Amino acid sequence: MSVVGIIGLGIMGSAMAENLLARGHEVHGTDTSADRVRAFESAGGHRADGPAALATAMDCVITSLPSAEAAEQVCGELAGAGRPGLVVVETSTLSLEVKHRCREVIEASGAVLLDCPLSGTGAQAKVRDVVVFGSGDEHAFESVRPVLEDLSRSVRHLGGFGTGTVMKLVANLLVSIHNASAAEAFALGVRAGLDPQLLYDTVRDGAGGSVIFDKRGPLMVSRDYLPATARCSMFVKDVGLVQELAASVGLETPVLDATLPLYRRAVAAGLADADAAALLDVLDGGAQ
Repeated sequence: MSVVGIIGLGIMGSAMAENLLARGHEVHGTDTSADRVRAFESAGGHRADGPAALATAMDCVITSLPSAEAAEQVCGELAGAGRPGLVVVETSTLSLEVKHRCREVIEASGAVLLDCPLSGTGAQAKVRDVVVFGSGDEHAFESVRPVLEDLSRSVRHLGGFGTGTVMKLVANLLVSIHNASAAEAFALGVRAGLDPQLLYDTVRDGAGGSVIFDKRGPLMVSRDYLPATARCSMFVKDVGLVQELAASVGLETPVLDATLPLYRRAVAAGLADADAAALLDVLDGGAQ
């Protein structure tokens, strides 16, 4: 058993916390949402007073944050605690530029920042079916590997700092497209008269199936998109990050680019907090 801190108890952070608690770790956490903190305490977690308090008391702190602004603020508070030897495992989906800025701030305090985004949905995170795309100082990474193994299906160290984020954005390119293609296939089949459950069961058994089709298909069958495992609003952000990376290396992404208007239409239609399976309603439900 180890003592671990978690900053950010949203969809992914709460799932990580629950898995660590279930495997005997003592977990201390903090979040800007009082409701999330109460749910975390109900699951057996310990409330922390904030990032600085965690940095002072923990050897390993995991961050799971929704935006660049939140990440930079939290990293500033962690660094301000002045804890040499602290290992910060940054799991958020952010740009390479932001990750490097966070690293500079953390490492100036004598701590280590690892870039370790997760591949998988919130539903997958709950059942430890995510992959850790780890990068950064290998010695520090190996010191926290046992913690990462208890919250994931697979733990990979991919290389120097930032390699994890590049891999995550490549994976998110595929996920963003798979969401849209699954919704479009469902819309076509239903509009052409196929029963939604029959469509799902048959397509996933053939060459057209995918992990995303498996995960989002049942939500499309029921048209029940709450609670979300990955919000439509999140994909507006994530597609933008992938486009930013592609532009930095001079690569066109025409297929990815075609998905962004669909996510934006979903947000405009009031589906910002709905699961990305709600793209079906954008295509075949009147959402404008």
